[in-house]
Amino acid sequence: MHQLIEELFIARFSNQVLNSKADSAILPQRPGHLAFTTDSFVVDPLFFPGGDIGKLAVCGTINDLVAARAVPCCLSAGFIIEEGFPLKELGRIVASMAEEAGRAGVFIATGDTKVVEKGKCDKLFINTSGIGYIPVCQQSGNREDNKVRPGDQVIVTGYIADHGMAVMAARNQMSDGIDFQSDCASLNKLLEGICDEPGGIRFMRDPTRGGLATTLCELAGETGLGILIHEEMIPVRPAVKGFCDMLGFDPLYVANEGKMVIVTTPDKGPLLLNRLKSHPLGKEASMIGEIGSDHKGMVRMVTQIGGTRIINMLSGDQLPRIC
Repeated sequence: MHQLIEELFIARFSNQVLNSKADSAILPQRPGHLAFTTDSFVVDPLFFPGGDIGKLAVCGTINDLVAARAVPCCLSAGFIIEEGFPLKELGRIVASMAEEAGRAGVFIATGDTKVVEKGKCDKLFINTSGIGYIPVCQQSGNREDNKVRPGDQVIVTGYIADHGMAVMAARNQMSDGIDFQSDCASLNKLLEGICDEPGGIRFMRDPTRGGLATTLCELAGETGLGILIHEEMIPVRPAVKGFCDMLGFDPLYVANEGKMVIVTTPDKGPLLLNRLKSHPLGKEASMIGEIGSDHKGMVRMVTQIGGTRIINMLSGDQLPRIC
C-alpha cells in the first residue's frame, strides 16, 4: 500500500499540501465564506466515450461547488479498490483525475485508499469532497436580489443528455456506433466572472441525475413559481435524440455532467448568453424558457407542434450507475 500511494497517487497528484503526507491537509486561508461538498462515484462502466470515473469524480465535485457560486480550491479523493483490479487501469484513472484537476486549476489536498476482497465492490468506487470559497464581493449583495421571480429567464449551457446516453452506449457495447460522447467537464472556467455580475444570476444548478426536467421541477417546487420552457429551444444532438428514441428514454430526464441550468434577470439574460457562447463549453448555450406567476409550482413545455406538455418529476427508476 505504501508503494502504491507513493508511486501512483503522490506521483500523479503531487503538490505542496499533499506532499506533506500529514493525516490532515492544512489549507491556506482565503477571504470569504467556505463551500464544502462531497459525492461518491460508482459509474458502470468505468470508462466511457468522453471520460472515465476519475474525470467524472473531479468534474462532478467541482460543478457542485460552482453551482453554489464558489471558486473551487481543492479536493479530497478516497478510493475503494477491489482486489485484483488492474494497476494499468487504475493508473489511467488517476492520470485522468490529475489532468482534469490541473485543467480546472484545483489540487488534490488529501486522500485515502482501501483495497477490499474480491467481490466486495465492483472494481472501483471513488469518493471526492471539495472545498471552495465564495468571494467577499458576492456576499455583500442584497439577498433579495438572488430570489427567483416572474420574468426571469432560464438558460441551459449546452446540449443535454450526452452523458447518460454515452454511458448507456458503453454499457451495452454500442460505443462504436455512436458519434457523441459524455459532456463530462469542469465548468468553473466557463462561469468564471459571470457570478460577479451584480443581480444578474438568481439560481444555478447542474442537471445531473434526473436531468433537466428534474432540476426545473425542483426549482418550481422550491420557489412556488411556474416555469414555461420551449422544446424547440432545448439543445439536443440529433444523434442523442435518436439514441434516446431507440432505447425509450426522454432526453429531458437523462443525466448531464458538464451543463448548468441558470436563471438570470431579463436585462442580463442576453449579455450572459453571449458570454457563455464565447467559451468552447458554452457555445451551444440556449435561452429555453422563463419564470412565470401562473401555474405555480409547475413546469410546462411548449412542444414543437404547438401543444403544451406538463413536465413532472421522473416517475420510476432513474438510469442506474451513470455517475
